[in-house]
Amino acid sequence: MSKRLKELHEAISECLRSVVESPRREAELLLMAYLEKDQLYFITHQDDLIDENEPRLLEWIEKRSANVPLEYLTNRVSFYSREFYIDDGALIPRPETEHLIDEIFARLKSDEDITIVEVGVGSGIISIILARYFTKARFIAVDISPRALAVARRNIEAFGLGDRIELREGDLLSCVNEPIDLLVSNPPYIAHDAPLESNLSYEPQNALFGGEIGDEIIRRLLDEVYARHIPMFVCEMGYDQRIKVQEYLKPFSVQSLEFYKDLASFDRGFVLKALHE
Repeated sequence: MSKRLKELHEAISECLRSVVESPRREAELLLMAYLEKDQLYFITHQDDLIDENEPRLLEWIEKRSANVPLEYLTNRVSFYSREFYIDDGALIPRPETEHLIDEIFARLKSDEDITIVEVGVGSGIISIILARYFTKARFIAVDISPRALAVARRNIEAFGLGDRIELREGDLLSCVNEPIDLLVSNPPYIAHDAPLESNLSYEPQNALFGGEIGDEIIRRLLDEVYARHIPMFVCEMGYDQRIKVQEYLKPFSVQSLEFYKDLASFDRGFVLKALHE
C-alpha cells in the first residue's frame, strides 16, 4: 500500500511522538535518508507515492520507535560539516566535540610539523578533521576496541588519509612509544552509576563510562602527559569535572590550563600546556 510522502511523514511523526523531542524533524530525516534525497526534494515532492510496507522502511520505523539512534540506522553522521560512516561499533559523534577541534585550530598553525596522537579514536572523525588541516603532521590514532578501529579505518580510507593516520589497537598510550607533540582525546567520562537516556544503551558502553567516579581515564591520561613529557593535551570532559581536573593537577607543573565551554555554556573540555623538567 502506498501513501503520499506528506501522509507518511505524519504517520511516522506520530510513531515517534513519545520517543523523541522533535518527532516531525526526526521523521523527515528518516525519510530523507531512506529515499536518499535532500531536504529540497522532500519539500517539493510531498505528493509522491511511497510504499509504506517496504521492509527496510518498516524496520527503520520500528527500531527508531524503540530509540535506536537514527545514525545507526542510516550509517551516516554529520560532524564539522562533513558526513561520516557510523555503526554501533563506535560512539556517535556529538556536536559539542566540534569545540575540541576549534580549540586546537586556535592554538596551532596549519603547517605544524608535529606528531599528534589521539586516544580513543572511535569513528575517526577527530583525527580526520585534524589531518585535513595539519597537512604536515603525523597522526597515530589509538583505540582499545577492534570494532571502533574498523569504523575509523573505513572513514579514514574514504577521506584518502590512510597514509597519514596510523591506527593502533591498545589501552591509552600502551602501543605508542614515539615522542608526542599533541595528545588529543574525547575519553569516556561518565560515572558508572550515572543515569543515562535510553538511546545511549545502544552505544558502546566502554566509550561512555570512565570508571566509578567518571574521571579515572582523564587522570590516567594526565599522568601520561607528565610521564612522557607531552607539551600539550586537549581533552573533552564532563560538565562537572573542572574542579576535579584542577585538583588533580595541583602537584604538577603547569604552564597554562584553559577550560572551554559548549554552546550551552557548560564546561566541556580543557587545554593543558604542561611544564617538564
